[in-house]
Amino acid sequence: MILDKASFGEDFIWGVSTAAYQIEGAHNQHGKGPSIWDVFVQKKNRIFQNHHGDTACDFYNRYIDDLYLMHRLHIPNYRFSISWSRIFPQGTGEVNQDGIDFYNRLIDLCLELKITPWITLYHWDLPEVLERKGGWTNREIKEWFGHYVSVCVSHFGDRVKHWMVLNEPAVFTAAGYFFGIHAPGRKGLDNFLAAAHHATLAQALGAKAVKSLRPDAIVGTTFSCSHVEPFRALAKDLIATRKADALLNRLFIEPLLGMGYPTQDIKILRRIEKYMKPGDEDAMAFDMDFIGIQNYTREVIRHATFVPFFGAKIVSAKERKVPMTAMNWEVYPESIYHMLKKFGAYPNMPPLIVTENGAAFPDQVVDGEVDDPQRLHFIQQALGQVLRAQQEGVPVKGYFVWTFLDNFEWAEGYYPRFGLVYVDFNTQQRIVKSSGRWYADFLKQR
Repeated sequence: MILDKASFGEDFIWGVSTAAYQIEGAHNQHGKGPSIWDVFVQKKNRIFQNHHGDTACDFYNRYIDDLYLMHRLHIPNYRFSISWSRIFPQGTGEVNQDGIDFYNRLIDLCLELKITPWITLYHWDLPEVLERKGGWTNREIKEWFGHYVSVCVSHFGDRVKHWMVLNEPAVFTAAGYFFGIHAPGRKGLDNFLAAAHHATLAQALGAKAVKSLRPDAIVGTTFSCSHVEPFRALAKDLIATRKADALLNRLFIEPLLGMGYPTQDIKILRRIEKYMKPGDEDAMAFDMDFIGIQNYTREVIRHATFVPFFGAKIVSAKERKVPMTAMNWEVYPESIYHMLKKFGAYPNMPPLIVTENGAAFPDQVVDGEVDDPQRLHFIQQALGQVLRAQQEGVPVKGYFVWTFLDNFEWAEGYYPRFGLVYVDFNTQQRIVKSSGRWYADFLKQR
């Protein structure tokens, strides 16, 4: 596919995304306290081959070289997250000046290289000391998070204009507090519902905190989403698909838009009301300046009698015998089109930005180079679908590739590689993949 950058519009935002725990390393350097992921990776058999993020890409110590590489690849916008426990080793209280200094240096070099910083305030690495107090299941996290946000904006808001409050609340609450497959490893419906409600309150509260300190800031938040389709044209599969859609795609955006939780499609969600207090319905809503859409695949859903609470089951890509990525996700770039159309159909939806999209495939170094035609094809196809949505009137204003560097991919460890840049985790050598070279050439277009 031949893509013309100009077709997206002169003001379209192009960039790459990363997350602190996945690339920074330096897990105990210069006063940083442990996060829930620092603790979770120490538990046996929770992570692929017991991998951990103690060093990861060593970005904390190598950020200068990495930003210069980003600059050479003509990447104009960089989305990265701040490690809460690097700023507040005890979760609250005394600020760690070394942590502040690191992000100041990172931001300043971005600006020097004419790379616009986009900060994600929370990308899953809650300070461990706060988890011991209940973490996201404790309503006090609103105050903890609000204070952390205010400190970040006070220190960095003079130079950083673009902010994202939460990264994928549906994932960190479900995987971390319901299924227990991500940090902190808790399980159970009550843990999930409490965490989900408090995250919903925090995403609005965090945005208000940014705006109160920097009224001219551009504030959004990001949502994971997957296009869902029924496995069979049966009424019970259609009902299961509506439930999956409510859980995967609607649970956090609709309260933010003032619509409340989608309890009509998942009756069990009504139990979330026991965590609500007077005024919460209004406190969950906020007019964001943009919404971040993060999409990788579609899910096919069937009715499942024995799945507790939801009665719905994902029919895996392997079961359906369709092409898969290294994450065992279906290769389906068209999903991003469907999700942009879905989110764009909400009344009063602010501009949409694709804040994550990409694919993991096995990469090999051959004669010092990494050729990754599958990833390159996926990104090109996805961009074609973004353009399709835009041309049909969806207010999509940007696209960030996940991700810049191969990194620690949570429970899957270092096996799945999403990066435009290959990382040898033994030597920390960086090699720009063919997809990265293509993206650089694409971004060079006037």
